Amino acid sequence: MTRLIRGGRVVTAADAFDADVLIDGESVVAVGSGLEADDVIDASGCLVLPGLIDNHTHLSMPFGGTWSCDDYDTGTAAAAAGGTTCIVDFCIQYVGGTLADALEEWHGRADGAAHIDYGFHVAITDARPEVVAEMERCVAEGVSSFKVFMAYKGALMVDDEQFLAVLEQTGRTGGLVMVHCENGDAVVRYQKEAMEAGNTDPRFHAWSRPPEVEGEATGRAIRLAEWTKRPLFVVHVTCEDAVVEIQAARDRGLPIYGETCLQYLFLTVDELARPGFEGAKFVCSPPLREKRHQEVLYKALRQGALQGISTDHCPFNYSGQKELGLGDFTKIPNGLPAIEHRLSLLYDGAVRTGKLSETELVALTSHGPARIFGLDRKGTIAPGYDADIVIFDPERTQTISAATHHMNVDYDPFEGWEVRGAPRTVLCRGTTVFDDGEVVSKPGYGRYVKRSLFAPPGRQPVPA
Repeated sequence: MTRLIRGGRVVTAADAFDADVLIDGESVVAVGSGLEADDVIDASGCLVLPGLIDNHTHLSMPFGGTWSCDDYDTGTAAAAAGGTTCIVDFCIQYVGGTLADALEEWHGRADGAAHIDYGFHVAITDARPEVVAEMERCVAEGVSSFKVFMAYKGALMVDDEQFLAVLEQTGRTGGLVMVHCENGDAVVRYQKEAMEAGNTDPRFHAWSRPPEVEGEATGRAIRLAEWTKRPLFVVHVTCEDAVVEIQAARDRGLPIYGETCLQYLFLTVDELARPGFEGAKFVCSPPLREKRHQEVLYKALRQGALQGISTDHCPFNYSGQKELGLGDFTKIPNGLPAIEHRLSLLYDGAVRTGKLSETELVALTSHGPARIFGLDRKGTIAPGYDADIVIFDPERTQTISAATHHMNVDYDPFEGWEVRGAPRTVLCRGTTVFDDGEVVSKPGYGRYVKRSLFAPPGRQPVPA
């Protein structure tokens, strides 16, 4: 069956123009005027955007003795409601386990459950030689990116020797290394100091992970990548200290890339000081920063030092999960729910205010992530690409609330925020998955996507 999206304004990373979009099956086949189809969707007054890609999510992820509370059903349904049509989720290697074990476990969670398309990164937490050797098989299976943590000592953190081994292996097999940049040893020391002084409240989470801790680790990670002549992607950049390191590396011609996340553009560290234990709702790592860092991040996005805005969606209920850290902020599960709100908040709070253009919004949430993470048929609206499309009503208003969101979590960090602009209809590969406030797809419609290599073996890409 053919479908026609008629009367909207198509926005890509390069241009915005009035046009109709013709879909045949799962693909876009034409963009223009005078087109006809079996089924017509009226997009008058709306923007027609490529489906968003969220390259940083944590669904059903174990952390600190509990699990993130969105699974592949609820998490991808919420993503669809927010205009996201593909995610790349993190498989986490257990210490002592293998990458194959991790991938098998995450495939088992996603298969038959996802509402939208998905791929995997794999996080390497125990880079034994035999584990590093498995990276070649991962690439062959379409898992073309690997994450290492420089924080969470004793759980996820790798040392510099292991980090180097992972980087060097991508020189042989291809693949992109992603890195969580915080000096894990410094964090442990600051946490100990805070606890010994009786400073146990959520606000001391941020105190124990200052911007300098992120900046130092970012600079060190870049040097390791430079030594091995490999590209590097820095995840969830929060502060000027890290941006300075990334921009300096790019000025030297190094293939260093990065993202920030929704929460760092809209929330501040002041949230952690809410009365009682309410600040625990806003504990994530790296932590929220002072407001002055937000303009630095927007500037980095506009000027190309950062290439993406993801969510790092990692939800934990306030009741029974965040509360594990009562009396000890180091035990608060780290993460925020955000997968549903990215498009509406960015349009209302960044595009309307002139911080980003419509085309920059598409570049940072769809086209850029698609190119960096090897989603070759996604990220734009053009013949031959998947018909992942958002019909976005810029005048539709909504009030964000845990009572109405689709995420499986008992609070919302943006509770009560009124935003203007929301998805009206969302298509994933030509099929409607969200329409007029309701998720209409069934679990299992989403398909695993094998991803291509961003960086071929032995070659460095030119910085974008």
